[in-house]
Amino acid sequence: MGGLYEVVMDGKMIVYTDAKVEYLVFGDMVDIEKRKSVTEERVAELRKVDFAKLPFELAIKDVRGDGSRKLAVFSDPDCPFCKKLERESLKELNNVTIYTFLMPLAQLHPDAARKSRVIWCAPDRLAAWKGWILDGKLPENGKDDCENPVDKTIALGNQLGVNGTPALMFPNGKTVPGAIPHEDIEKLLAEKMAKK
Repeated sequence: MGGLYEVVMDGKMIVYTDAKVEYLVFGDMVDIEKRKSVTEERVAELRKVDFAKLPFELAIKDVRGDGSRKLAVFSDPDCPFCKKLERESLKELNNVTIYTFLMPLAQLHPDAARKSRVIWCAPDRLAAWKGWILDGKLPENGKDDCENPVDKTIALGNQLGVNGTPALMFPNGKTVPGAIPHEDIEKLLAEKMAKK
């Protein structure tokens, strides 16, 4: 749009200004004809993640079926929306490898960091994660003092612009917040496959 310039702040936030930088405009620019937020599309582009470079060794790995499709999820063990995602949206997902990065949000869930460590320190991390997130049962030994990546995964989430859980990341670079429906996850996984 003539006379208006996009300014990217902190690599993720967009504002607009005039040529002399006398005025700043905060908010979405909307293409009326297409009925789409130009700002939202641009922010999504800026937030794209290089999926292949994620440190998967710091995640809990769940291979279902042939595991051919990939999905990364940043999740807080005490987040009700994370539980909803696991119990409803991810429940029937098949032929996928799901990498769960533990990202406890201490300001919302004070005990989530401890639970994340207990889950990571369990002999079978995937069973411990599912036991907690699906059934509300932590491993009996409750050990949380092993070497764990919880601080690293929190820092990684922050670096990638994750400001809430759950956050889903797809191989095409898209990050989608929230407990989105199963159908939407399938569409996003198919979109990734189509772009190969």
